[in-house]
Amino acid sequence: MPSIAAGSPINEKIIDDHLAVQAIIRSYQIRGHHIANLDPLEIANSALIGKNKRAVIHNSYRFDEADMDRVFKLPSTTFIGEKEKALPLREILNRLEQAYCNNIGIEFMFINSLEQCNWIRQRIEPPNVGKMSNDQKRLILARLTRSAGFENFLAKKWSSEKRFGLEGCEILIPAMKQVIDVSTRLGVESIIMGMPHRGRLNVVANVCRKPLHQLFTQFAALEAEDDGSGDVKYHLGTYIERLNRVTNKNIRLAVCANPSHLEAVDPVVQGKCRAEQFYRGDNEGKKVMSLLLHGDAAFAGQGVVFETMHLSDLPAYTTHGTIHIVVNNQIGFTTDPRHSRSSAYCTDVARVVNAPIFHVNGDNPEAVMHVCNVAAEWRATFHKDVVIDIVSYRRNGHNEIDEPMFTQPLMYQKIHNTKPVLEKYADQLISEGVVTAAEAKDVKDKYEKICEDAYTQAKQETHIKFKDWLDSPWSGFFEGKDPLKMSPTGVVEETLVHIGKRFSSPPPNAAEFEIHKGLLRILKARMAMVENRQVDWALGEAMAFGSLLKEGIHVRLSGEDVERGTFSHRHHVLHHQKVDKATYCSLCHLYPDQAPYTVCNSSLSEYAVLGFEVGYSMTNPNALVLWEAQFGDFNNCAQCIIDQFICSGQAKWVRQSGLVLLLPHGMEGMGPEHSSARPERFLQMCADDPDYMPPESPDYEVRQLHDCNWIVANCSTPASYFHILRRQIALPFRKPLILMTPKSLLRHPEAKSSFDEMKDGSSFRRVIPDDGAASQDPKSVRKLSFCTGRVYYDLLKHRREKGLEKDIAIVRVEQISPFPYDLIKAEIEKYPNANIVWSQEEHKNSGYWGYVEPRFRTLLQNQKTVRVKPQSGNWFTKLFGREEKPVSDEAEPVPRTISYHGRATAAAPATGSKAAHNKELRNLLEEFCVL
Repeated sequence: MPSIAAGSPINEKIIDDHLAVQAIIRSYQIRGHHIANLDPLEIANSALIGKNKRAVIHNSYRFDEADMDRVFKLPSTTFIGEKEKALPLREILNRLEQAYCNNIGIEFMFINSLEQCNWIRQRIEPPNVGKMSNDQKRLILARLTRSAGFENFLAKKWSSEKRFGLEGCEILIPAMKQVIDVSTRLGVESIIMGMPHRGRLNVVANVCRKPLHQLFTQFAALEAEDDGSGDVKYHLGTYIERLNRVTNKNIRLAVCANPSHLEAVDPVVQGKCRAEQFYRGDNEGKKVMSLLLHGDAAFAGQGVVFETMHLSDLPAYTTHGTIHIVVNNQIGFTTDPRHSRSSAYCTDVARVVNAPIFHVNGDNPEAVMHVCNVAAEWRATFHKDVVIDIVSYRRNGHNEIDEPMFTQPLMYQKIHNTKPVLEKYADQLISEGVVTAAEAKDVKDKYEKICEDAYTQAKQETHIKFKDWLDSPWSGFFEGKDPLKMSPTGVVEETLVHIGKRFSSPPPNAAEFEIHKGLLRILKARMAMVENRQVDWALGEAMAFGSLLKEGIHVRLSGEDVERGTFSHRHHVLHHQKVDKATYCSLCHLYPDQAPYTVCNSSLSEYAVLGFEVGYSMTNPNALVLWEAQFGDFNNCAQCIIDQFICSGQAKWVRQSGLVLLLPHGMEGMGPEHSSARPERFLQMCADDPDYMPPESPDYEVRQLHDCNWIVANCSTPASYFHILRRQIALPFRKPLILMTPKSLLRHPEAKSSFDEMKDGSSFRRVIPDDGAASQDPKSVRKLSFCTGRVYYDLLKHRREKGLEKDIAIVRVEQISPFPYDLIKAEIEKYPNANIVWSQEEHKNSGYWGYVEPRFRTLLQNQKTVRVKPQSGNWFTKLFGREEKPVSDEAEPVPRTISYHGRATAAAPATGSKAAHNKELRNLLEEFCVL
């Protein structure tokens, strides 16, 4: 290959040679990671790229030895020359090998921004760019010593305990601390972290600096001194504010508690991070960031990773860049990578959001630190996601009592013969003269002494405290507050009118802001309702939101199509018909000093978006956070979030949430996937005892709410909806609310409420009694029907058509759980001669029957009033019609019972046939009128 000499004629050969050099530079940038020395065990990827690794890079280019010392001009797309503009080919290849094929492999050339690609090249390609000073090396050694020392101490003290240790990837702790150091230096003040069980105790101890005695106490079989069921130690979260001694800046660290369900915490962390950014006014993510840790198998295998990644650049969900660290131990429990993913790397999912991916050999601590520096700077510069893939191994089995040789014998033979990274790095620094052997031992001994002292202190503890592991403290919320005193939920009529009129008006600049004619009709109809002191569902919701905004409560409504509403009833965001993306939201302009209102259409995801809103709701109790399913049926796509976080989060982690789930529900002939929010599942997870009837007291309602794990309701009126939303904030504590919401009732002429039911002095009615003819003469009523939700209007209409208003009383149960024993008892006593039934439109094995039946039974068994059993004569009397005087004047008392009225059992929630649906409905209504 000839080089270019000054003044020499340009010919095609010279041009081709220079183009070839440019092509091979680009080839290293694109493919160098494939042949990088990433695996400490040297067993990875051999099957994926074949035997001739260099062919991946050099492709069809061939070089003679004579070409190696010829000088070539460097293109503008590389920085291997630093200030040099040309280099010999041998040096070009050496520098490319060092940058891209040593212990760091980088995937970044798929990023569609030249600026960002050049930014990475500048921090990777120059010679010695990752060189560490002696002080930095000593810091790495000290941190690595603490990481390994912690695992060794636990192994010594609790050898048979599951702890999911970090052995094999001890470098994670120095890596995380390096990310925190750089991020803190660049202005970050708070970091929200989420991680699986692997290495969690070490992170809590050495990154968050949780007092070690509190951590060691978790290994003791002690009872808790506070309420809750608790969780295993490697699921617990924590929160701490401390001084970063490297940067001399304060940093707030939070590790979110999470279940064993891998990656489920990812969207929760993102929601918590976004909320904290919102409350701090951190609109660019410069002060608050998220840090997520992953396992290799889970990062590739769990779909929630992809769902969460796709929130990263959505305006209402972005956290302005997350740093992802993958603890890649090259195995998933017992499954090899070849059988756990179809891609070359476990991190390939990150390519979809143009996140650079840094693969690094976990046994090269300095390479890991360099990658962490670059990743933290990337996030601070571009506010985009970045991935660090620490390729390491797992020295023990999946847990400490698991035998890995059963399934990976050759891998674990290699691991058993591999020296731990701490020993390797200590030997390296000793040989370099950075530390002496005595100094390295002294660091190790000092940390072991710290652990021993904490162990001694832990032995003095008599109880564990769940509150010591709170990941989201709400400073000042609970203090000085009566835990059983609820604020009123009614609102002065002036406020209702103001919000109603503003919500029913077109934009102030209506002459310029052209909205759809159909929306003008909707706004006009709303205004007419306000003038008539009436509200429908959309107005009731807007008044609940608006009144809370007036009181300084931030409201956030999220979910698929929530801005308009699945059923085109909400219309919180009006769109200009002639100007693209020009919008107006009246609820954002109610009062000059109101709290912010956020309404945002989400991505088509339930799992990640609901998890995000869970995290958002954890951050501040003075916010109403709502997630609405497109149809209630789809909530089971987020079943893990519902089961592991919402239902049991407070019991396990002492973490409250006031999140509201809006689940459109109703059997209206729309088929098996557009009919049921599966209320039976939520009710089955309610933690109240069906055999226990709480004693009545003045604070009965609030006490029940205080003791429950969540609230399940199905409101039948806009006023009920209005009050139950406001009650979420009026309570002196926070509980999740699972709310079955209507579809056809959104426009039902009878499903309207008066201002009188919402103004000051009114409140949420857990039970709505019958106020018709039946209530005027209750002793003559022959059937007392309890129901909930939209079926009430079907029953009401049919009762009216049959003229049975005096014979059948219909009572609506608006709040199903906690079960309103006190109010239901009063209704039962009111109708002493009526047969009691529970009416529902759902199938018998669905809906509410499975929950309410045992509670009705408990109530009826505890009730003093019983029905009189009529005296029946013997067979002789019946045969000849002769009445005999009874032996006693006292009739035999029998407890009252409740019977079921509704559809029969079925596997599917609803039929897909409209004709079959109508037939079922006719049968249900006809049966209802049988006395």
